[in-house]
Amino acid sequence: MSDILAHVEAGVLTLTFNRLDKKNSITAAMYAALAEALATAKDDAEVRAVVFQGHELIFSAGNDLGDFISNPPAGADSPVWRFLHGISSFPKPVVAAVCGAAVGIGTTLLLHCDLVYAGDNAKFSLPFVNLGLCPEAASSLLLPRLIGHPRAAEALLLGEPFGAEQALEWGLVNRILPPGEANGFAQAQARKLADKPLTSLIETKRFMKTGQAEVVSARMAEEGALFARLLGEPAAREAFTAFMAKRKPDFSKL
Repeated sequence: MSDILAHVEAGVLTLTFNRLDKKNSITAAMYAALAEALATAKDDAEVRAVVFQGHELIFSAGNDLGDFISNPPAGADSPVWRFLHGISSFPKPVVAAVCGAAVGIGTTLLLHCDLVYAGDNAKFSLPFVNLGLCPEAASSLLLPRLIGHPRAAEALLLGEPFGAEQALEWGLVNRILPPGEANGFAQAQARKLADKPLTSLIETKRFMKTGQAEVVSARMAEEGALFARLLGEPAAREAFTAFMAKRKPDFSKL
């Protein structure tokens, strides 16, 4: 599909968010395309590494709220959950290049990548609480493990954006580059990986994640069930209505 570009070259599958007119916000159809691409790449011997990238001005504004309200995730087989389980269990190296805004799942998907390179204009945001929702992608588990509870609490409970320098200090990204160089650098790193023995890459990644897969899957399921319930509750309805009306939500009576 045109909103997700998939290209394989030199052993690297590149998945590009290509919906700039909508700030690369992600629809159910885009999640389905991403899930299918990962499922195919998992068993494709020609694919030895995967790169996620957007534009140098925007990575992803997260879920397309209009589409999300019209097509809420309904069960574990919905496109968004298939994508999240696909990336969390993907056995080969996954690299990401992030420039501009990375909102919601634009940030949480990075927790399932092995290498993340950020443009100096990157701005990360986890606004789930502000939308009357809860975290997804097992971020309530993985983010505290990665950056510590106090920092994760600041990111998840306040939902305020943080920049590339903060992300580097917290260990969320590997390196900061000029926005015009981030995608190319991520590609170069992925090609380095693709030149290495695939079995060694897969087994090394498996060892690093030993004991994590079942816990992550269980947390995703728990988050997903609550997320689906919260979508229909008053706080989320108020948050989405306020967002569409471009006003501040009022949770004072909820």
